[in-house]
Amino acid sequence: MSATTHKISMNAVQFKSMAKIIYDRSGIHFPDSKKYIIESRLSHRIVELEMENFDQYISYLTMGPYQTEEFQEMFNRITINETSFFRNDAQLDVFENQVLPGLLEARASTKRLRIWSAACSTGEEPFTLAMLLHRTLGVRLSDWRIEILGTDISEKALTVAQGGKYNSYAVRTTSSMMKSRYFKEDGRDFILDDTIRSMVNFEKHNLKDTLAAKRHGKWDVIFCRNVLIYFDDDMKSSVLGMFDNQLVSDGTLFIGHSERIKSLTDQFTQLQIPQGFCYQKTDHISNLKGS
Repeated sequence: MSATTHKISMNAVQFKSMAKIIYDRSGIHFPDSKKYIIESRLSHRIVELEMENFDQYISYLTMGPYQTEEFQEMFNRITINETSFFRNDAQLDVFENQVLPGLLEARASTKRLRIWSAACSTGEEPFTLAMLLHRTLGVRLSDWRIEILGTDISEKALTVAQGGKYNSYAVRTTSSMMKSRYFKEDGRDFILDDTIRSMVNFEKHNLKDTLAAKRHGKWDVIFCRNVLIYFDDDMKSSVLGMFDNQLVSDGTLFIGHSERIKSLTDQFTQLQIPQGFCYQKTDHISNLKGS
């Protein structure tokens, strides 16, 4: 049987079971209209495992001895890690030129800055933030303790991030000046500068795991862009509650330009900065207005 020519169909009951497994483990919501995604991307995997149908695969995911490993394999196949360096440059400009200066001034006494890039995929976002900090601080960088953490649920994506090697598609939105400054071309690949690589740590993390998030303490900035769109409202509210707990009182949350959270929480208030798509804690903004 050829994995490239055979497609295994999935009925409504099987889809409901698969969607529940995915939601329970990751918080990602697959509505009925997205049934074809699971069916098309996993039917090849079922053939690879020499199974005959989705019922066998569901048993393997829930009762098999390799269920944890297989969940990772499944997750890698059903998700698309669509990202690039300097994605949504206008928003990054807001971070570098409007949010970052205030944070650096507020942290001048401790000279410590902590940034969490949540659901960072293959690492382009946290590495981009590292470049912006390197460019902003210049020779002052050695005086600061900069902590940037990139987390993702996909071990496969994190392996790419830790390798620091990217193809031309990943740097498609990177200026020639930044490419020449922070990358070395190796054939068709772009090798990230060791200084930037050393500024970022990576760790596997599931956004459903609030206890693991607490272990890292408070963050000055949290980036979680183009992730909430994959969650239902309950999961979105849970993640936003976690971010509220893990963000310092004057910290800033950045989300994707197509994401809206006003109806989901009163813990955050959007800053009126064009192209910013950034939020601060409502209590902090109220205190500023009252002072």
